[in-house]
Amino acid sequence: MYGRKDLLGLRDLSSDEIMTILNTAKEMKEKIDNPSLRTNDLSKSSIVTLFYENSTRTKMSFMLAGEYQGAIVKDLGVSTSSVSKGESLIDTGITLDQMGTNIMIIRHQLTGAAHILAKNVKASVINAGDGSNEHPTQALLDLYTIMERKGGFNGLKVVILGDISHSRVARSNAFGLTKLGAQVTLAGPSTLVSSSMQSLGVKVSTDIAGAIHDADVVMGLRIQFERQKNMPFPNLREYSSLFGVNDEILKYAKKDVLVMHPGPVNRGVELSTEVIDGKHSVINIQVKNGVAVRMAILKLLSERSKREV
Repeated sequence: MYGRKDLLGLRDLSSDEIMTILNTAKEMKEKIDNPSLRTNDLSKSSIVTLFYENSTRTKMSFMLAGEYQGAIVKDLGVSTSSVSKGESLIDTGITLDQMGTNIMIIRHQLTGAAHILAKNVKASVINAGDGSNEHPTQALLDLYTIMERKGGFNGLKVVILGDISHSRVARSNAFGLTKLGAQVTLAGPSTLVSSSMQSLGVKVSTDIAGAIHDADVVMGLRIQFERQKNMPFPNLREYSSLFGVNDEILKYAKKDVLVMHPGPVNRGVELSTEVIDGKHSVINIQVKNGVAVRMAILKLLSERSKREV
């Protein structure tokens, strides 16, 4: 049972709460390919997405996750709403609350935005990414993909590499993976990964080949130029040469290694085209699993809300 009003991050979730979501996602996945299995469990639920940052995968998968369960799903077009007139996040949330919204899904450039919203509305709030803090639903779909392919987490060696410093995905995955028993290494150039991140219970490395050695899972991360004031390396060609993952560097990992990426992928930068489209890649599977995980989260939050009535 998931008893929380909101889903704001993995930092505070227990391993049991995480597994509840993952096991519920297992039930949801078969409904994606087989419409005849879909139900209207959320037919009385109204869901609104508030995306203050651009998104393709996260927003669309949430909207489909709601619609596949019969919910009313609407997107607040931030650029055409009263936000453009200066309305505050709290006032926007209260307005939607008064309209009877049951679940609000927010992506915002401000760290802590989802937490602020959750404290001021009756509706359940789902964090779809806040600044460089957390992106819990992305991490949950990553965890589900790993569990599906590896059967569990205990003792797995997971390497997350790329733009660690600006990555909310890396943080949420670090929280979730370590709680479930995996060994996590964060790797990248010294300008994009800090030794202080060892406080998350992970290893930190600037040696890509060494980090990937015997890895069960290799997860690439996009270089987030939009969050950087200065270029953290000379050029993309040099980054790809020193820190990109190609077939040659992947030989250091285990033979059954999983290659993952939250998307969108910069082909030829963090991962080569051969790796992206290769036999180890589960990037497209992650996309499908994202819908299943978000279906599970909406279902669990809706069930909790019904128990409170």
